[in-house]
Amino acid sequence: MRIISIAVDAMGGDNAPQAICEGVLLALREMPDIAVTLCGPEAELRPLLAGSEDVSDRLTVLDAPEVISMHESPTLAVRRKVNSSMVKAMLEVKEGRCQAFVSAGSTGAVLAGGILRVGRIRGIDRPALAPVIPGRNHPFLLIDSGANVDCQPAFLNQFGLMGSIYMEKVMNVSRPGVGLVNIGTEEEKGNQQVKDAYKLMTAQSVYRFTGNVEARDVPSGDTDVVVCDGFVGNVILKYTEGLASALTGMLKDSIMAGGLRGKIGGLLLKPAMRAFKARMNYEEHGGAPLLGVNGAMVKAHGSSSATALMNAVRQARLMVEKDVTGTIRSELEKLTPPET
Repeated sequence: MRIISIAVDAMGGDNAPQAICEGVLLALREMPDIAVTLCGPEAELRPLLAGSEDVSDRLTVLDAPEVISMHESPTLAVRRKVNSSMVKAMLEVKEGRCQAFVSAGSTGAVLAGGILRVGRIRGIDRPALAPVIPGRNHPFLLIDSGANVDCQPAFLNQFGLMGSIYMEKVMNVSRPGVGLVNIGTEEEKGNQQVKDAYKLMTAQSVYRFTGNVEARDVPSGDTDVVVCDGFVGNVILKYTEGLASALTGMLKDSIMAGGLRGKIGGLLLKPAMRAFKARMNYEEHGGAPLLGVNGAMVKAHGSSSATALMNAVRQARLMVEKDVTGTIRSELEKLTPPET
């Protein structure tokens, strides 16, 4: 059996290290083909791993006394804190001892470390964060969701390639459709960045470009890969999260304001509401992959529970098993010359 080695930052996230350690143990017990290197202060982690004798042969604790907090400058922290749990986990990937990295820590530090410590795939100008988001008809990938607020058209073309490969390999979507976020579906719409990106994406034949997509059509999920710069992507991501919460709250308020009849109706709706909540649960997908770096990297949600962390590890495992990085590297060579 091939064993996939995954480095996990034990100190990243709101619920670290307790939830991270619990999630790692859940992952090891559910996935017999993985090994985990857990990076963090060993004296603090060992008590949280009590009772893990059944998976101890696939679990290594790497002592890392420093921690990168959410309030530090990401670039400076990644450069200076070489003994931090996050940097040590990244170096396990960089130096070939592990094939994947998972952290629920600072998004900025993960991005900076992906570039400075792990390194970009040759030919990729900018790595991109790409969360999978629930859609009405299908889940979709949003790339980029905040890593690169200023993008050249060539970057967007590369995002389309990387997102298509991820959806095909990890999410099992056959010939995923790639759309470019714009203010209209017509080719001549948009700013110069989007117009030039449209031309590049139309000219290539490596992935299936389906044209422009308006923001109102994004939540349907009919476009498998939604491409935009990180500024637009982060606005879409945060607005989607806020709108889902607001609509749920508005529905609850309406039910409670409806008196006895409203409360009875609410009870009848409870199973449907529970199913809706499950569909919107970020924990099911684990985290956002950082695509374009030399290794499988997953940024888990900052408030990840043990279950969410386990799913992030599963996601990293799939990225290695399906050779997402290697496929991006090989397919990139087929893009038109300006992008390679």
